[in-house]
Amino acid sequence: MRINSSNEDILLRTDSNGAVFLSLNRPDKLNTLSEAMLIALQTELDDIAVDPSVRCVVISAEGRGFCAGHDLQEMRSHPEREYYQALFKRCGKMMQSIVALPVPVIAKVSGIAAAAGCQLVASCDLVIAARSARFAVPGINVGLFCSTPAVALSRSISAKRAFDMLVTGDVIDAETALDWGLISSVVADEELDDAVAAKVVKILSKSPSAVRYGKSMFNPQRQMSLSEAYEFAGNVMAENMMSPDAGEGIDAFLEKRKPTWVQPTR
Repeated sequence: MRINSSNEDILLRTDSNGAVFLSLNRPDKLNTLSEAMLIALQTELDDIAVDPSVRCVVISAEGRGFCAGHDLQEMRSHPEREYYQALFKRCGKMMQSIVALPVPVIAKVSGIAAAAGCQLVASCDLVIAARSARFAVPGINVGLFCSTPAVALSRSISAKRAFDMLVTGDVIDAETALDWGLISSVVADEELDDAVAAKVVKILSKSPSAVRYGKSMFNPQRQMSLSEAYEFAGNVMAENMMSPDAGEGIDAFLEKRKPTWVQPTR
């Protein structure tokens, strides 16, 4: 197990058996995405992207809230267009890095996930939320339409529901978020840790290469036409079939035994 921190403990990282746990650590600021937080997240994501031993990532947060979005106080202290453009570009790059990561990313959510915090949720592959969790893109309430969160949100839920949240700033509860497809599952607050741990264990029990093939295929094909998606997916699946794990898995199934996967190394 590896435990470390970055940027004066603004982001905590723990590595355990192929899983990486990243925890936002600005509880006094509701874990807002300051410049330092965005840089810390990008640094860790870049490291994970090239580490074949990583098989799953969990993003969580310390304190009573998941993430309240951008640090508005920090933003108001830099009232220049160039600063804002650079900030939103940095945030967009970080969100895209989550989507492009070769392994599944799970958001573990309790408390509020607002604005860019909701964008972070929408960018993850799986989201397990406590029943008390709340979600919103409330920039409209302070005269700012959440344009960059809208990109991730509108790719996670229907356009009409996304626009409703964006133009009203309304908060939705975890059950509504589940119904709309923003999150994967809802559990009792006291069961959140166990639910996330169980999901990680299940993912780690699968073929590492098959999971990576799946992540590399799933998000890109969603942006393609039907015919392009089938051609792309067919090529990925053919390549996957040639992997040692696919041969081992199919042989194990036919022989009615448990497969032994090839373990990745750094």
